[in-house]
Amino acid sequence: MYSTFRNFLLKNADQNISGSVSDKLRKKRHELFLMFCSSFEKPVKIIDLGGSDYFWKNLYGIDLKDFDLTILNKEIQKPCKEIKFINHDAKDLSYIKDKEYDVVFSNSLIEHIIGNENRKKLANEIMRIGKKFFIQTPNYYFPVEPHFLFPFFQFLPEGIKINLSLKHDLGWFQKQQNRKNARELVSSIRLLKLSELRELFPGSKIIKEKYFLLNKSFIIHN
Repeated sequence: MYSTFRNFLLKNADQNISGSVSDKLRKKRHELFLMFCSSFEKPVKIIDLGGSDYFWKNLYGIDLKDFDLTILNKEIQKPCKEIKFINHDAKDLSYIKDKEYDVVFSNSLIEHIIGNENRKKLANEIMRIGKKFFIQTPNYYFPVEPHFLFPFFQFLPEGIKINLSLKHDLGWFQKQQNRKNARELVSSIRLLKLSELRELFPGSKIIKEKYFLLNKSFIIHN
């Protein structure tokens, strides 16, 4: 039964499927981002923390020539003449100068930074290196956890999460082969509450991305 439910959720969570829930939210987010960038002179100098070339090549309604774009990611990206790449961990931005970028952008990154001190360090660095920031992250209280695509997964005890990941393909992840890998997987993602985001980015504005009447995710910006 779960496999059928999972397939349904995967289709709606796949931003590459036109008309999916994820695709509709992404279009709205892109429109907001373009408006957000409109106050800067072109090309807008942007660094995307943990992003991908695919995201930007498929961004609705933009011309990459309007952006001086750098993607920072531990994973190697495909070469692209309109995008610069830094192969580095977003947890260390100390080599980047203060206010070097017009906009620091990230999409579903900060929930992968484990530990309060590490998240606070990243938030401080985001505010340091960018004149503005535009950060998106899923809502802790949304009923379906967006990575594992399992109802209320984020509220379960760690032991139950591990057992589920050993027995089932969950969301975007295949069934884990051993308990060590399962534990590493379930502990690698920690969704954030609105109050925590306000504490990380004091004085920032927060946009609530809704699915029906529920807050599916948040956009934090200054």
